[in-house]
Amino acid sequence: MILECPECRTRYLVPDSAIGLEGRTVRCANCRHSWFQSPPEPEAEAERPLPPIAPPAATPVEDVEPREAFAEPPPPPPPVMAPPPAPPILTQEDSGFDAFAHRPPFRARRNPVRRWTIGAVLAGLLMLVATAAILWTGMPGIGGWFGVGSTESALELRSNPIERRELENGSELFAISGQIINPSSTAQRVPDLRAELKDAQGRVVFSWAIAPQQRTLGPGASMDFNSAKLDVPPSSKRLDLSFAGEGSGAN
Repeated sequence: MILECPECRTRYLVPDSAIGLEGRTVRCANCRHSWFQSPPEPEAEAERPLPPIAPPAATPVEDVEPREAFAEPPPPPPPVMAPPPAPPILTQEDSGFDAFAHRPPFRARRNPVRRWTIGAVLAGLLMLVATAAILWTGMPGIGGWFGVGSTESALELRSNPIERRELENGSELFAISGQIINPSSTAQRVPDLRAELKDAQGRVVFSWAIAPQQRTLGPGASMDFNSAKLDVPPSSKRLDLSFAGEGSGAN
């Protein structure tokens, strides 16, 4: 089948199967023009009979010599074969395909194992930082949970007499006070104090934590502490004072 571009009149020779039974859109390789090519008609593609060739004019015998009357005509020159034109570029505009359309960049696959590993490392670092901060601030009982901070402190506790009195609203005020002393020659970190009230059998019936006024105490220095609670259990008979993470201290 021969296709001819309606713009530049360039002609192309393509097989009928390239166009199909329903036709398709084609593009000229010379001027890039696109048009819809209809399928070939069966009767149009049938071979047409060649026109009859007129016999050559008879040469009078008397005008030529007898030898020349029977001479064969010279062979025709060989035809010059022109280079075949470039085939047309077939497009598929109906299907939405465009060979020059932008394609998204390649996306590398994510490795979930690597992400989980990084997350676990970050979580471990956060736990270490949190543990160090808790131990440094001296929160009561935290050091004992991790098995650290339970060593005996060089600081000493001296408690004043307990004050218990009834208020006007009928509540009972339980107040304690005392001193924290550093008898050593180096500065000491001061943890929280733990106050425990015990009954006659030595069982703890009430407890609370007391935060010191400052966290560091110089060598030979001391500082006061005090705390008060309302409506402590009436069964409490004894007060134990100690640093957080240690056993019983001052009574």
